[in-house]
Amino acid sequence: MHGLILLFHILVCLVLIGLILIQHGKGAEAGAAFGGGASATIFGSQGSASFLVKFTTVLAIVFFSTCLVLSVLGRSQVEHSLMSGHAAAHTSVPAKGGQ
Repeated sequence: MHGLILLFHILVCLVLIGLILIQHGKGAEAGAAFGGGASATIFGSQGSASFLVKFTTVLAIVFFSTCLVLSVLGRSQVEHSLMSGHAAAHTSVPAKGGQ
């Protein structure tokens, strides 16, 4: 379960990085005012900005959700390993030559 969520988390990270890199900054909108020709795009006159922003927002929410889930799962695994290590310390056999 932990490995599957981790794999999904890494995929979301990579897609999120790609989406952020292909988006235009706020200063890029000035060129469209002088006849950039963006009105004939597939996403309409606003271009792909609103679609990309919404999709990036959804992926950011998924990213933070998987972060929280992985931290809770990681904490429970650490607690489990600490508890089993504590029990093993009391049942271990002393080393040879030890008093």
